[in-house]
Amino acid sequence: MPAPLLAHSFGQVYRLPVPVWLYLYGACAALALSFLVMAFFLTADAKQPSSITNATRADDEPARATRRSRLSWLPAIVGTSLLGLCIASGLFGVARPYANFSMTAFWIVFLLGLTYLVALVGDVYRPVNPWRALVYGVERLWRGFADGRFRYPERLAYWPALGFYVALVWLELFGDTGPFSLAVALLAYTAINMVAAGLFGARDWFRYGELFGVFFCLIGRMAPRVVAARGQGVSWTWRAPFSGLRHMAIAHNSLLLFILFMLSSTAFDGLHETQLWRRLFWVELYPAVLSGWVGNNPIAAFPALLKLYAYWNTLWLVLSPLTYLVVYWLFVAAMRWVARSERSTAELARRFAPSLLPIALAYHVSHYYTLLQTQGLKIVPLVSDPFGYGWNLFGTADWWQRANVPEPTTVWHVQVGVIVLGHIVGVYVSHAIALEVFGGRWRAARSQLPMLALMLAFTAAGLWILAQPIAG
Repeated sequence: MPAPLLAHSFGQVYRLPVPVWLYLYGACAALALSFLVMAFFLTADAKQPSSITNATRADDEPARATRRSRLSWLPAIVGTSLLGLCIASGLFGVARPYANFSMTAFWIVFLLGLTYLVALVGDVYRPVNPWRALVYGVERLWRGFADGRFRYPERLAYWPALGFYVALVWLELFGDTGPFSLAVALLAYTAINMVAAGLFGARDWFRYGELFGVFFCLIGRMAPRVVAARGQGVSWTWRAPFSGLRHMAIAHNSLLLFILFMLSSTAFDGLHETQLWRRLFWVELYPAVLSGWVGNNPIAAFPALLKLYAYWNTLWLVLSPLTYLVVYWLFVAAMRWVARSERSTAELARRFAPSLLPIALAYHVSHYYTLLQTQGLKIVPLVSDPFGYGWNLFGTADWWQRANVPEPTTVWHVQVGVIVLGHIVGVYVSHAIALEVFGGRWRAARSQLPMLALMLAFTAAGLWILAQPIAG
């Protein structure tokens, strides 16, 4: 019989229609069946280009198209204005997060809404990027500023972007994320981008070092529709969904870790809120290990335990992409052995990393899409009252004030469907890459058996985390 549980993402006791293990078996069966279909029917596409394109260079079309447009200045102005409003409302607006424009605009509309828009239409963030616009604004006054003073060090690669990514997720999960602290963080990030672009040049810094530039470019490679330059204007062109991943090169291990952190950070976000995770520290680790340091009296040791718990969470957040890397590396090594490939495990790990991006997007959607439904709509009234002063600049301050709480059954089944679909697409992309790398339908299919096992494990883990009771 299905048991009641306080499932992840629900703030109420919710009884699943059937036991969790049936969902796991059904999802894994769908994935295995999809693999068999692809093994028999998927072939290398002769129409696809055979050249491998750099992961963060190929999707420059939105920027080129925008530069050729008569309205080339508009996206940059919009992006810079919104950044300025986020900072101003955070510094001078009310401290209540839900009444301040900056919190909803940045955490919900920008980080969630723009991610899903980019996944549909391509990297539209690139021409809107406010930090790039500020750098080229300074370039108009200070010739040569955007060219930089030094060559971007090759050994830095994507490490700065990965470091900013870890810091962003830590701030979201464990930091003081009030409007004022967010404004300070945005000011600091703006200063870092200005200095770094001035030192290393805007082109290289925004390609390798700027977090959101790297993130949205990766997401944009999955888009079925992209904007392209045509003469002096722009046009929209179609391509097969996720086809941008098939010939995508991951040139450095730092970008591989970035992609793995896209997976692991979302999984950790879900896991660290569960009763299981809390119990592991407070019930298992404290009596067995930590009591010798902080004492056996839990009341007296509570302040010290809170600090240790913060360090514990931070440690596992930082280690999460390395944990995923070890698992991924083992399965890629198995793939190399099964395929009897002469390529190194490191080369194959980077080559097949794009197949993880649909899974990362699926995790992102399944964990966070309800926030767009519940809080994302609040951006409409907040536009009329960005500082929380009681203004009604555009007459929308009273719109959509009622809570829009999604129905738990719908949320759960959408989450299950999205996760399963994301892994099926991951299997497809991995199989398509295998056809290019190994050649021959059956050799490619045989090589993908370890990757299928990895996808099955990711599917089961993702659904298991979603089904865990959350801590109160």
